[in-house]
Amino acid sequence: MSHTAHIPSHRKPRRRSASTMALRAGVAGGVLSTIAVAGAAGPAHAEPVTETIEMPLISPEGLSHSIAQSAQAQQQVAFDLELQAQEDAAATKAAQVAKTAKAEAVRQAEADKAEAKKREQAEERASRTAERTQLAQATNASSSSESSNDNASSGSSSNSSSNSSNASGSVGTVIAFLKAQVGDAYVMGATGPNSWDCSSLVQAAFRQVNIDLPRVSQDQSTAGTQVGTSNLRVGDILYWGSAGSAWHTGVYIGDGKYLDAANPSKGVVIQDLSGYPATGAVRVL
Repeated sequence: MSHTAHIPSHRKPRRRSASTMALRAGVAGGVLSTIAVAGAAGPAHAEPVTETIEMPLISPEGLSHSIAQSAQAQQQVAFDLELQAQEDAAATKAAQVAKTAKAEAVRQAEADKAEAKKREQAEERASRTAERTQLAQATNASSSSESSNDNASSGSSSNSSSNSSNASGSVGTVIAFLKAQVGDAYVMGATGPNSWDCSSLVQAAFRQVNIDLPRVSQDQSTAGTQVGTSNLRVGDILYWGSAGSAWHTGVYIGDGKYLDAANPSKGVVIQDLSGYPATGAVRVL
């Protein structure tokens, strides 16, 4: 025992305030109430937890394999996309090449057609030139023969016979000239040698036998003797429209046919008079 044990403590005991004691009493009461409520609300018999959930373990090898598969799949997708792009580009290029080839083929075909047409036209012109040369030679020969006949003839009866022979030869010359122009183009206002309108062709034909006809259809329809259409002879000038205001002319060549520079789509042609009857006719030979 300490030698000071018998000495009463000189320290005064601490006095707790009423508020502190009340606070502590309240806290203790609240804790006890909470325990009581929890005990009443809890299950009468709580069962212990015996099942555990284990997290899957991934080995380093498995993780590496998964990563490799993912990378391979991405590479395959990229390869497929690139291949598809190459195929699309090739298809586009092939279509463009085919389109270009087709356009070139069409252009070449048109060029060949135009060249063939030029050759055909050149051949036709050469043929007409040859026919005109022969016609000129025949006309000159006919004129020489007629001149000899005139010199050998005497008297009025002989002169009449010569005039008749001259008329027959002149008609043949006119018809031969007209037939040599078949196939020429029709061009309004043209006067030859490879394109005509209706009245310029008639005028040029009769000029071959030194008959000077008016230039236009209206005047040609009154240039000779009116003979109608029921008593036609080869060489008569046919007209469509009334005399003095006709709008088209041609020449009767026999067998119910006539020759004219018809229109731009036909050119110079031989046609059947029954298909397009003339209004009237005049005779100048």
